[in-house]
Amino acid sequence: MKITAVTPAGFRRIALGLTGVVERSHQGHADFRVAGRILASLGYPDKAWGMLVLTPDQQRSLVRTHPDGFLPVKGKWGEQGCTSVRLAAVDEEMLGEALTLAWQHASARQTGARRPTNK
Repeated sequence: MKITAVTPAGFRRIALGLTGVVERSHQGHADFRVAGRILASLGYPDKAWGMLVLTPDQQRSLVRTHPDGFLPVKGKWGEQGCTSVRLAAVDEEMLGEALTLAWQHASARQTGARRPTNK
């Protein structure tokens, strides 16, 4: 099955379509926030990549089911759930589901509430 790759514009459109998400800039690349919390970024390390802030369990699930599209960020950030997204290897539906998980995680961190994780 051929994947129709997500473009940076598609990533941006999907992220900004989530309730309360705004775009800002952080360390020279676009980031997306809800209630002041970063849930995703675009363009790091280059325009072919994005990054999602997930729980470690969510990250493991995505990496296991879509290893070509998702991989942990190197180091401590990756151990905490930060996940790189190779845009050429994901479609909009897959990315939309992953961005929704990141949105739920960022929203839960803001309110202090616990949300169930996908395992």
